[in-house]
Amino acid sequence: MSSDSPSGEDKLIARFFGPIATDPGALGLTDDAAFIKPPPGTEMVLKTDAIVSGIHFFAEDPADAVAQKALRVNLSDLAAKGAKPLGFLVSLALPKDIGDDWLSAFASGLREDAATYKCPLFGGDTVRSPGPVMVSVATFGSVPEGRMVRRSGAKAGDHVFVTGSIGDAALGLRLRQGAEWPLDEKQREHLLSRYLLPRPRNALAQAVLDYASASMDVSDGLAGDLAKLCRVSKVAAEIDAARVPLSDAAQAAVRHDASLLEPVLTGGDDYEILCTVSPANIDRFRVAAMMARTAIADIGTIADGEGAIFRSPNGQPLHFSRTSFSHF
Repeated sequence: MSSDSPSGEDKLIARFFGPIATDPGALGLTDDAAFIKPPPGTEMVLKTDAIVSGIHFFAEDPADAVAQKALRVNLSDLAAKGAKPLGFLVSLALPKDIGDDWLSAFASGLREDAATYKCPLFGGDTVRSPGPVMVSVATFGSVPEGRMVRRSGAKAGDHVFVTGSIGDAALGLRLRQGAEWPLDEKQREHLLSRYLLPRPRNALAQAVLDYASASMDVSDGLAGDLAKLCRVSKVAAEIDAARVPLSDAAQAAVRHDASLLEPVLTGGDDYEILCTVSPANIDRFRVAAMMARTAIADIGTIADGEGAIFRSPNGQPLHFSRTSFSHF
């Protein structure tokens, strides 16, 4: 006997995610697929990342924050490519103990960020999982034809810039795992919040598009990600570790324990923009960053050769036990 009534999954999608699918191309999430037409004269930029409970977030983290982290780590990549967000897809693998309260909070966080970053939902999938919660987001954005900022454009003489502050999330994770340093409550909360919720620098995307020769986001650690950029660009980098921007909280932690400088520079989850800018464009890039209300720091230079070297204040190279986070 057949029935025309909606399935449980259809009801879930309509209730929690339908209100987020505001673009006409999403078809109200009532079809098998959606459609999107990029603005004239542009190309699509595609990115996907997944986050898994117990690896990228804690099982007890608020569901709205989990949703926002899943979207923001992808938006960060679009920003580093100089791309404007157009929309996203989301797929959820959920264990049986996830109920309506969790889904309602998750959808609320997703809806809030979809509006904030002007990045509507176009569809996705929901499945049961015998394992932990997994959230996979695929974002798509647009850039003018032929202008996506790649990792491969750095040239000798370029300056290396990063946005915001580095190392907060790595230290926030250590606090969640039980580490203790002499921090005041404001400093502690800053580090914890930076791990829980990234702050993608989409406000700087246009400046990156206009002035950066190479760019990527910092997700696996500044040292390791810069090494990746240098490898693809076939150049070297000289970085003054003292010029890497640290928050007051991170500075306080490193003052207490100098060994924390390594996880600050290699720990990952920063979701800041790392880019190179030619000397001719530095002043314009600084002005554009100021107009975008985004802090940037000039931390070193690109040179001929290979590899990224971080130097201490006395000029000695720093050696790391590992340069970046890796799942494998």
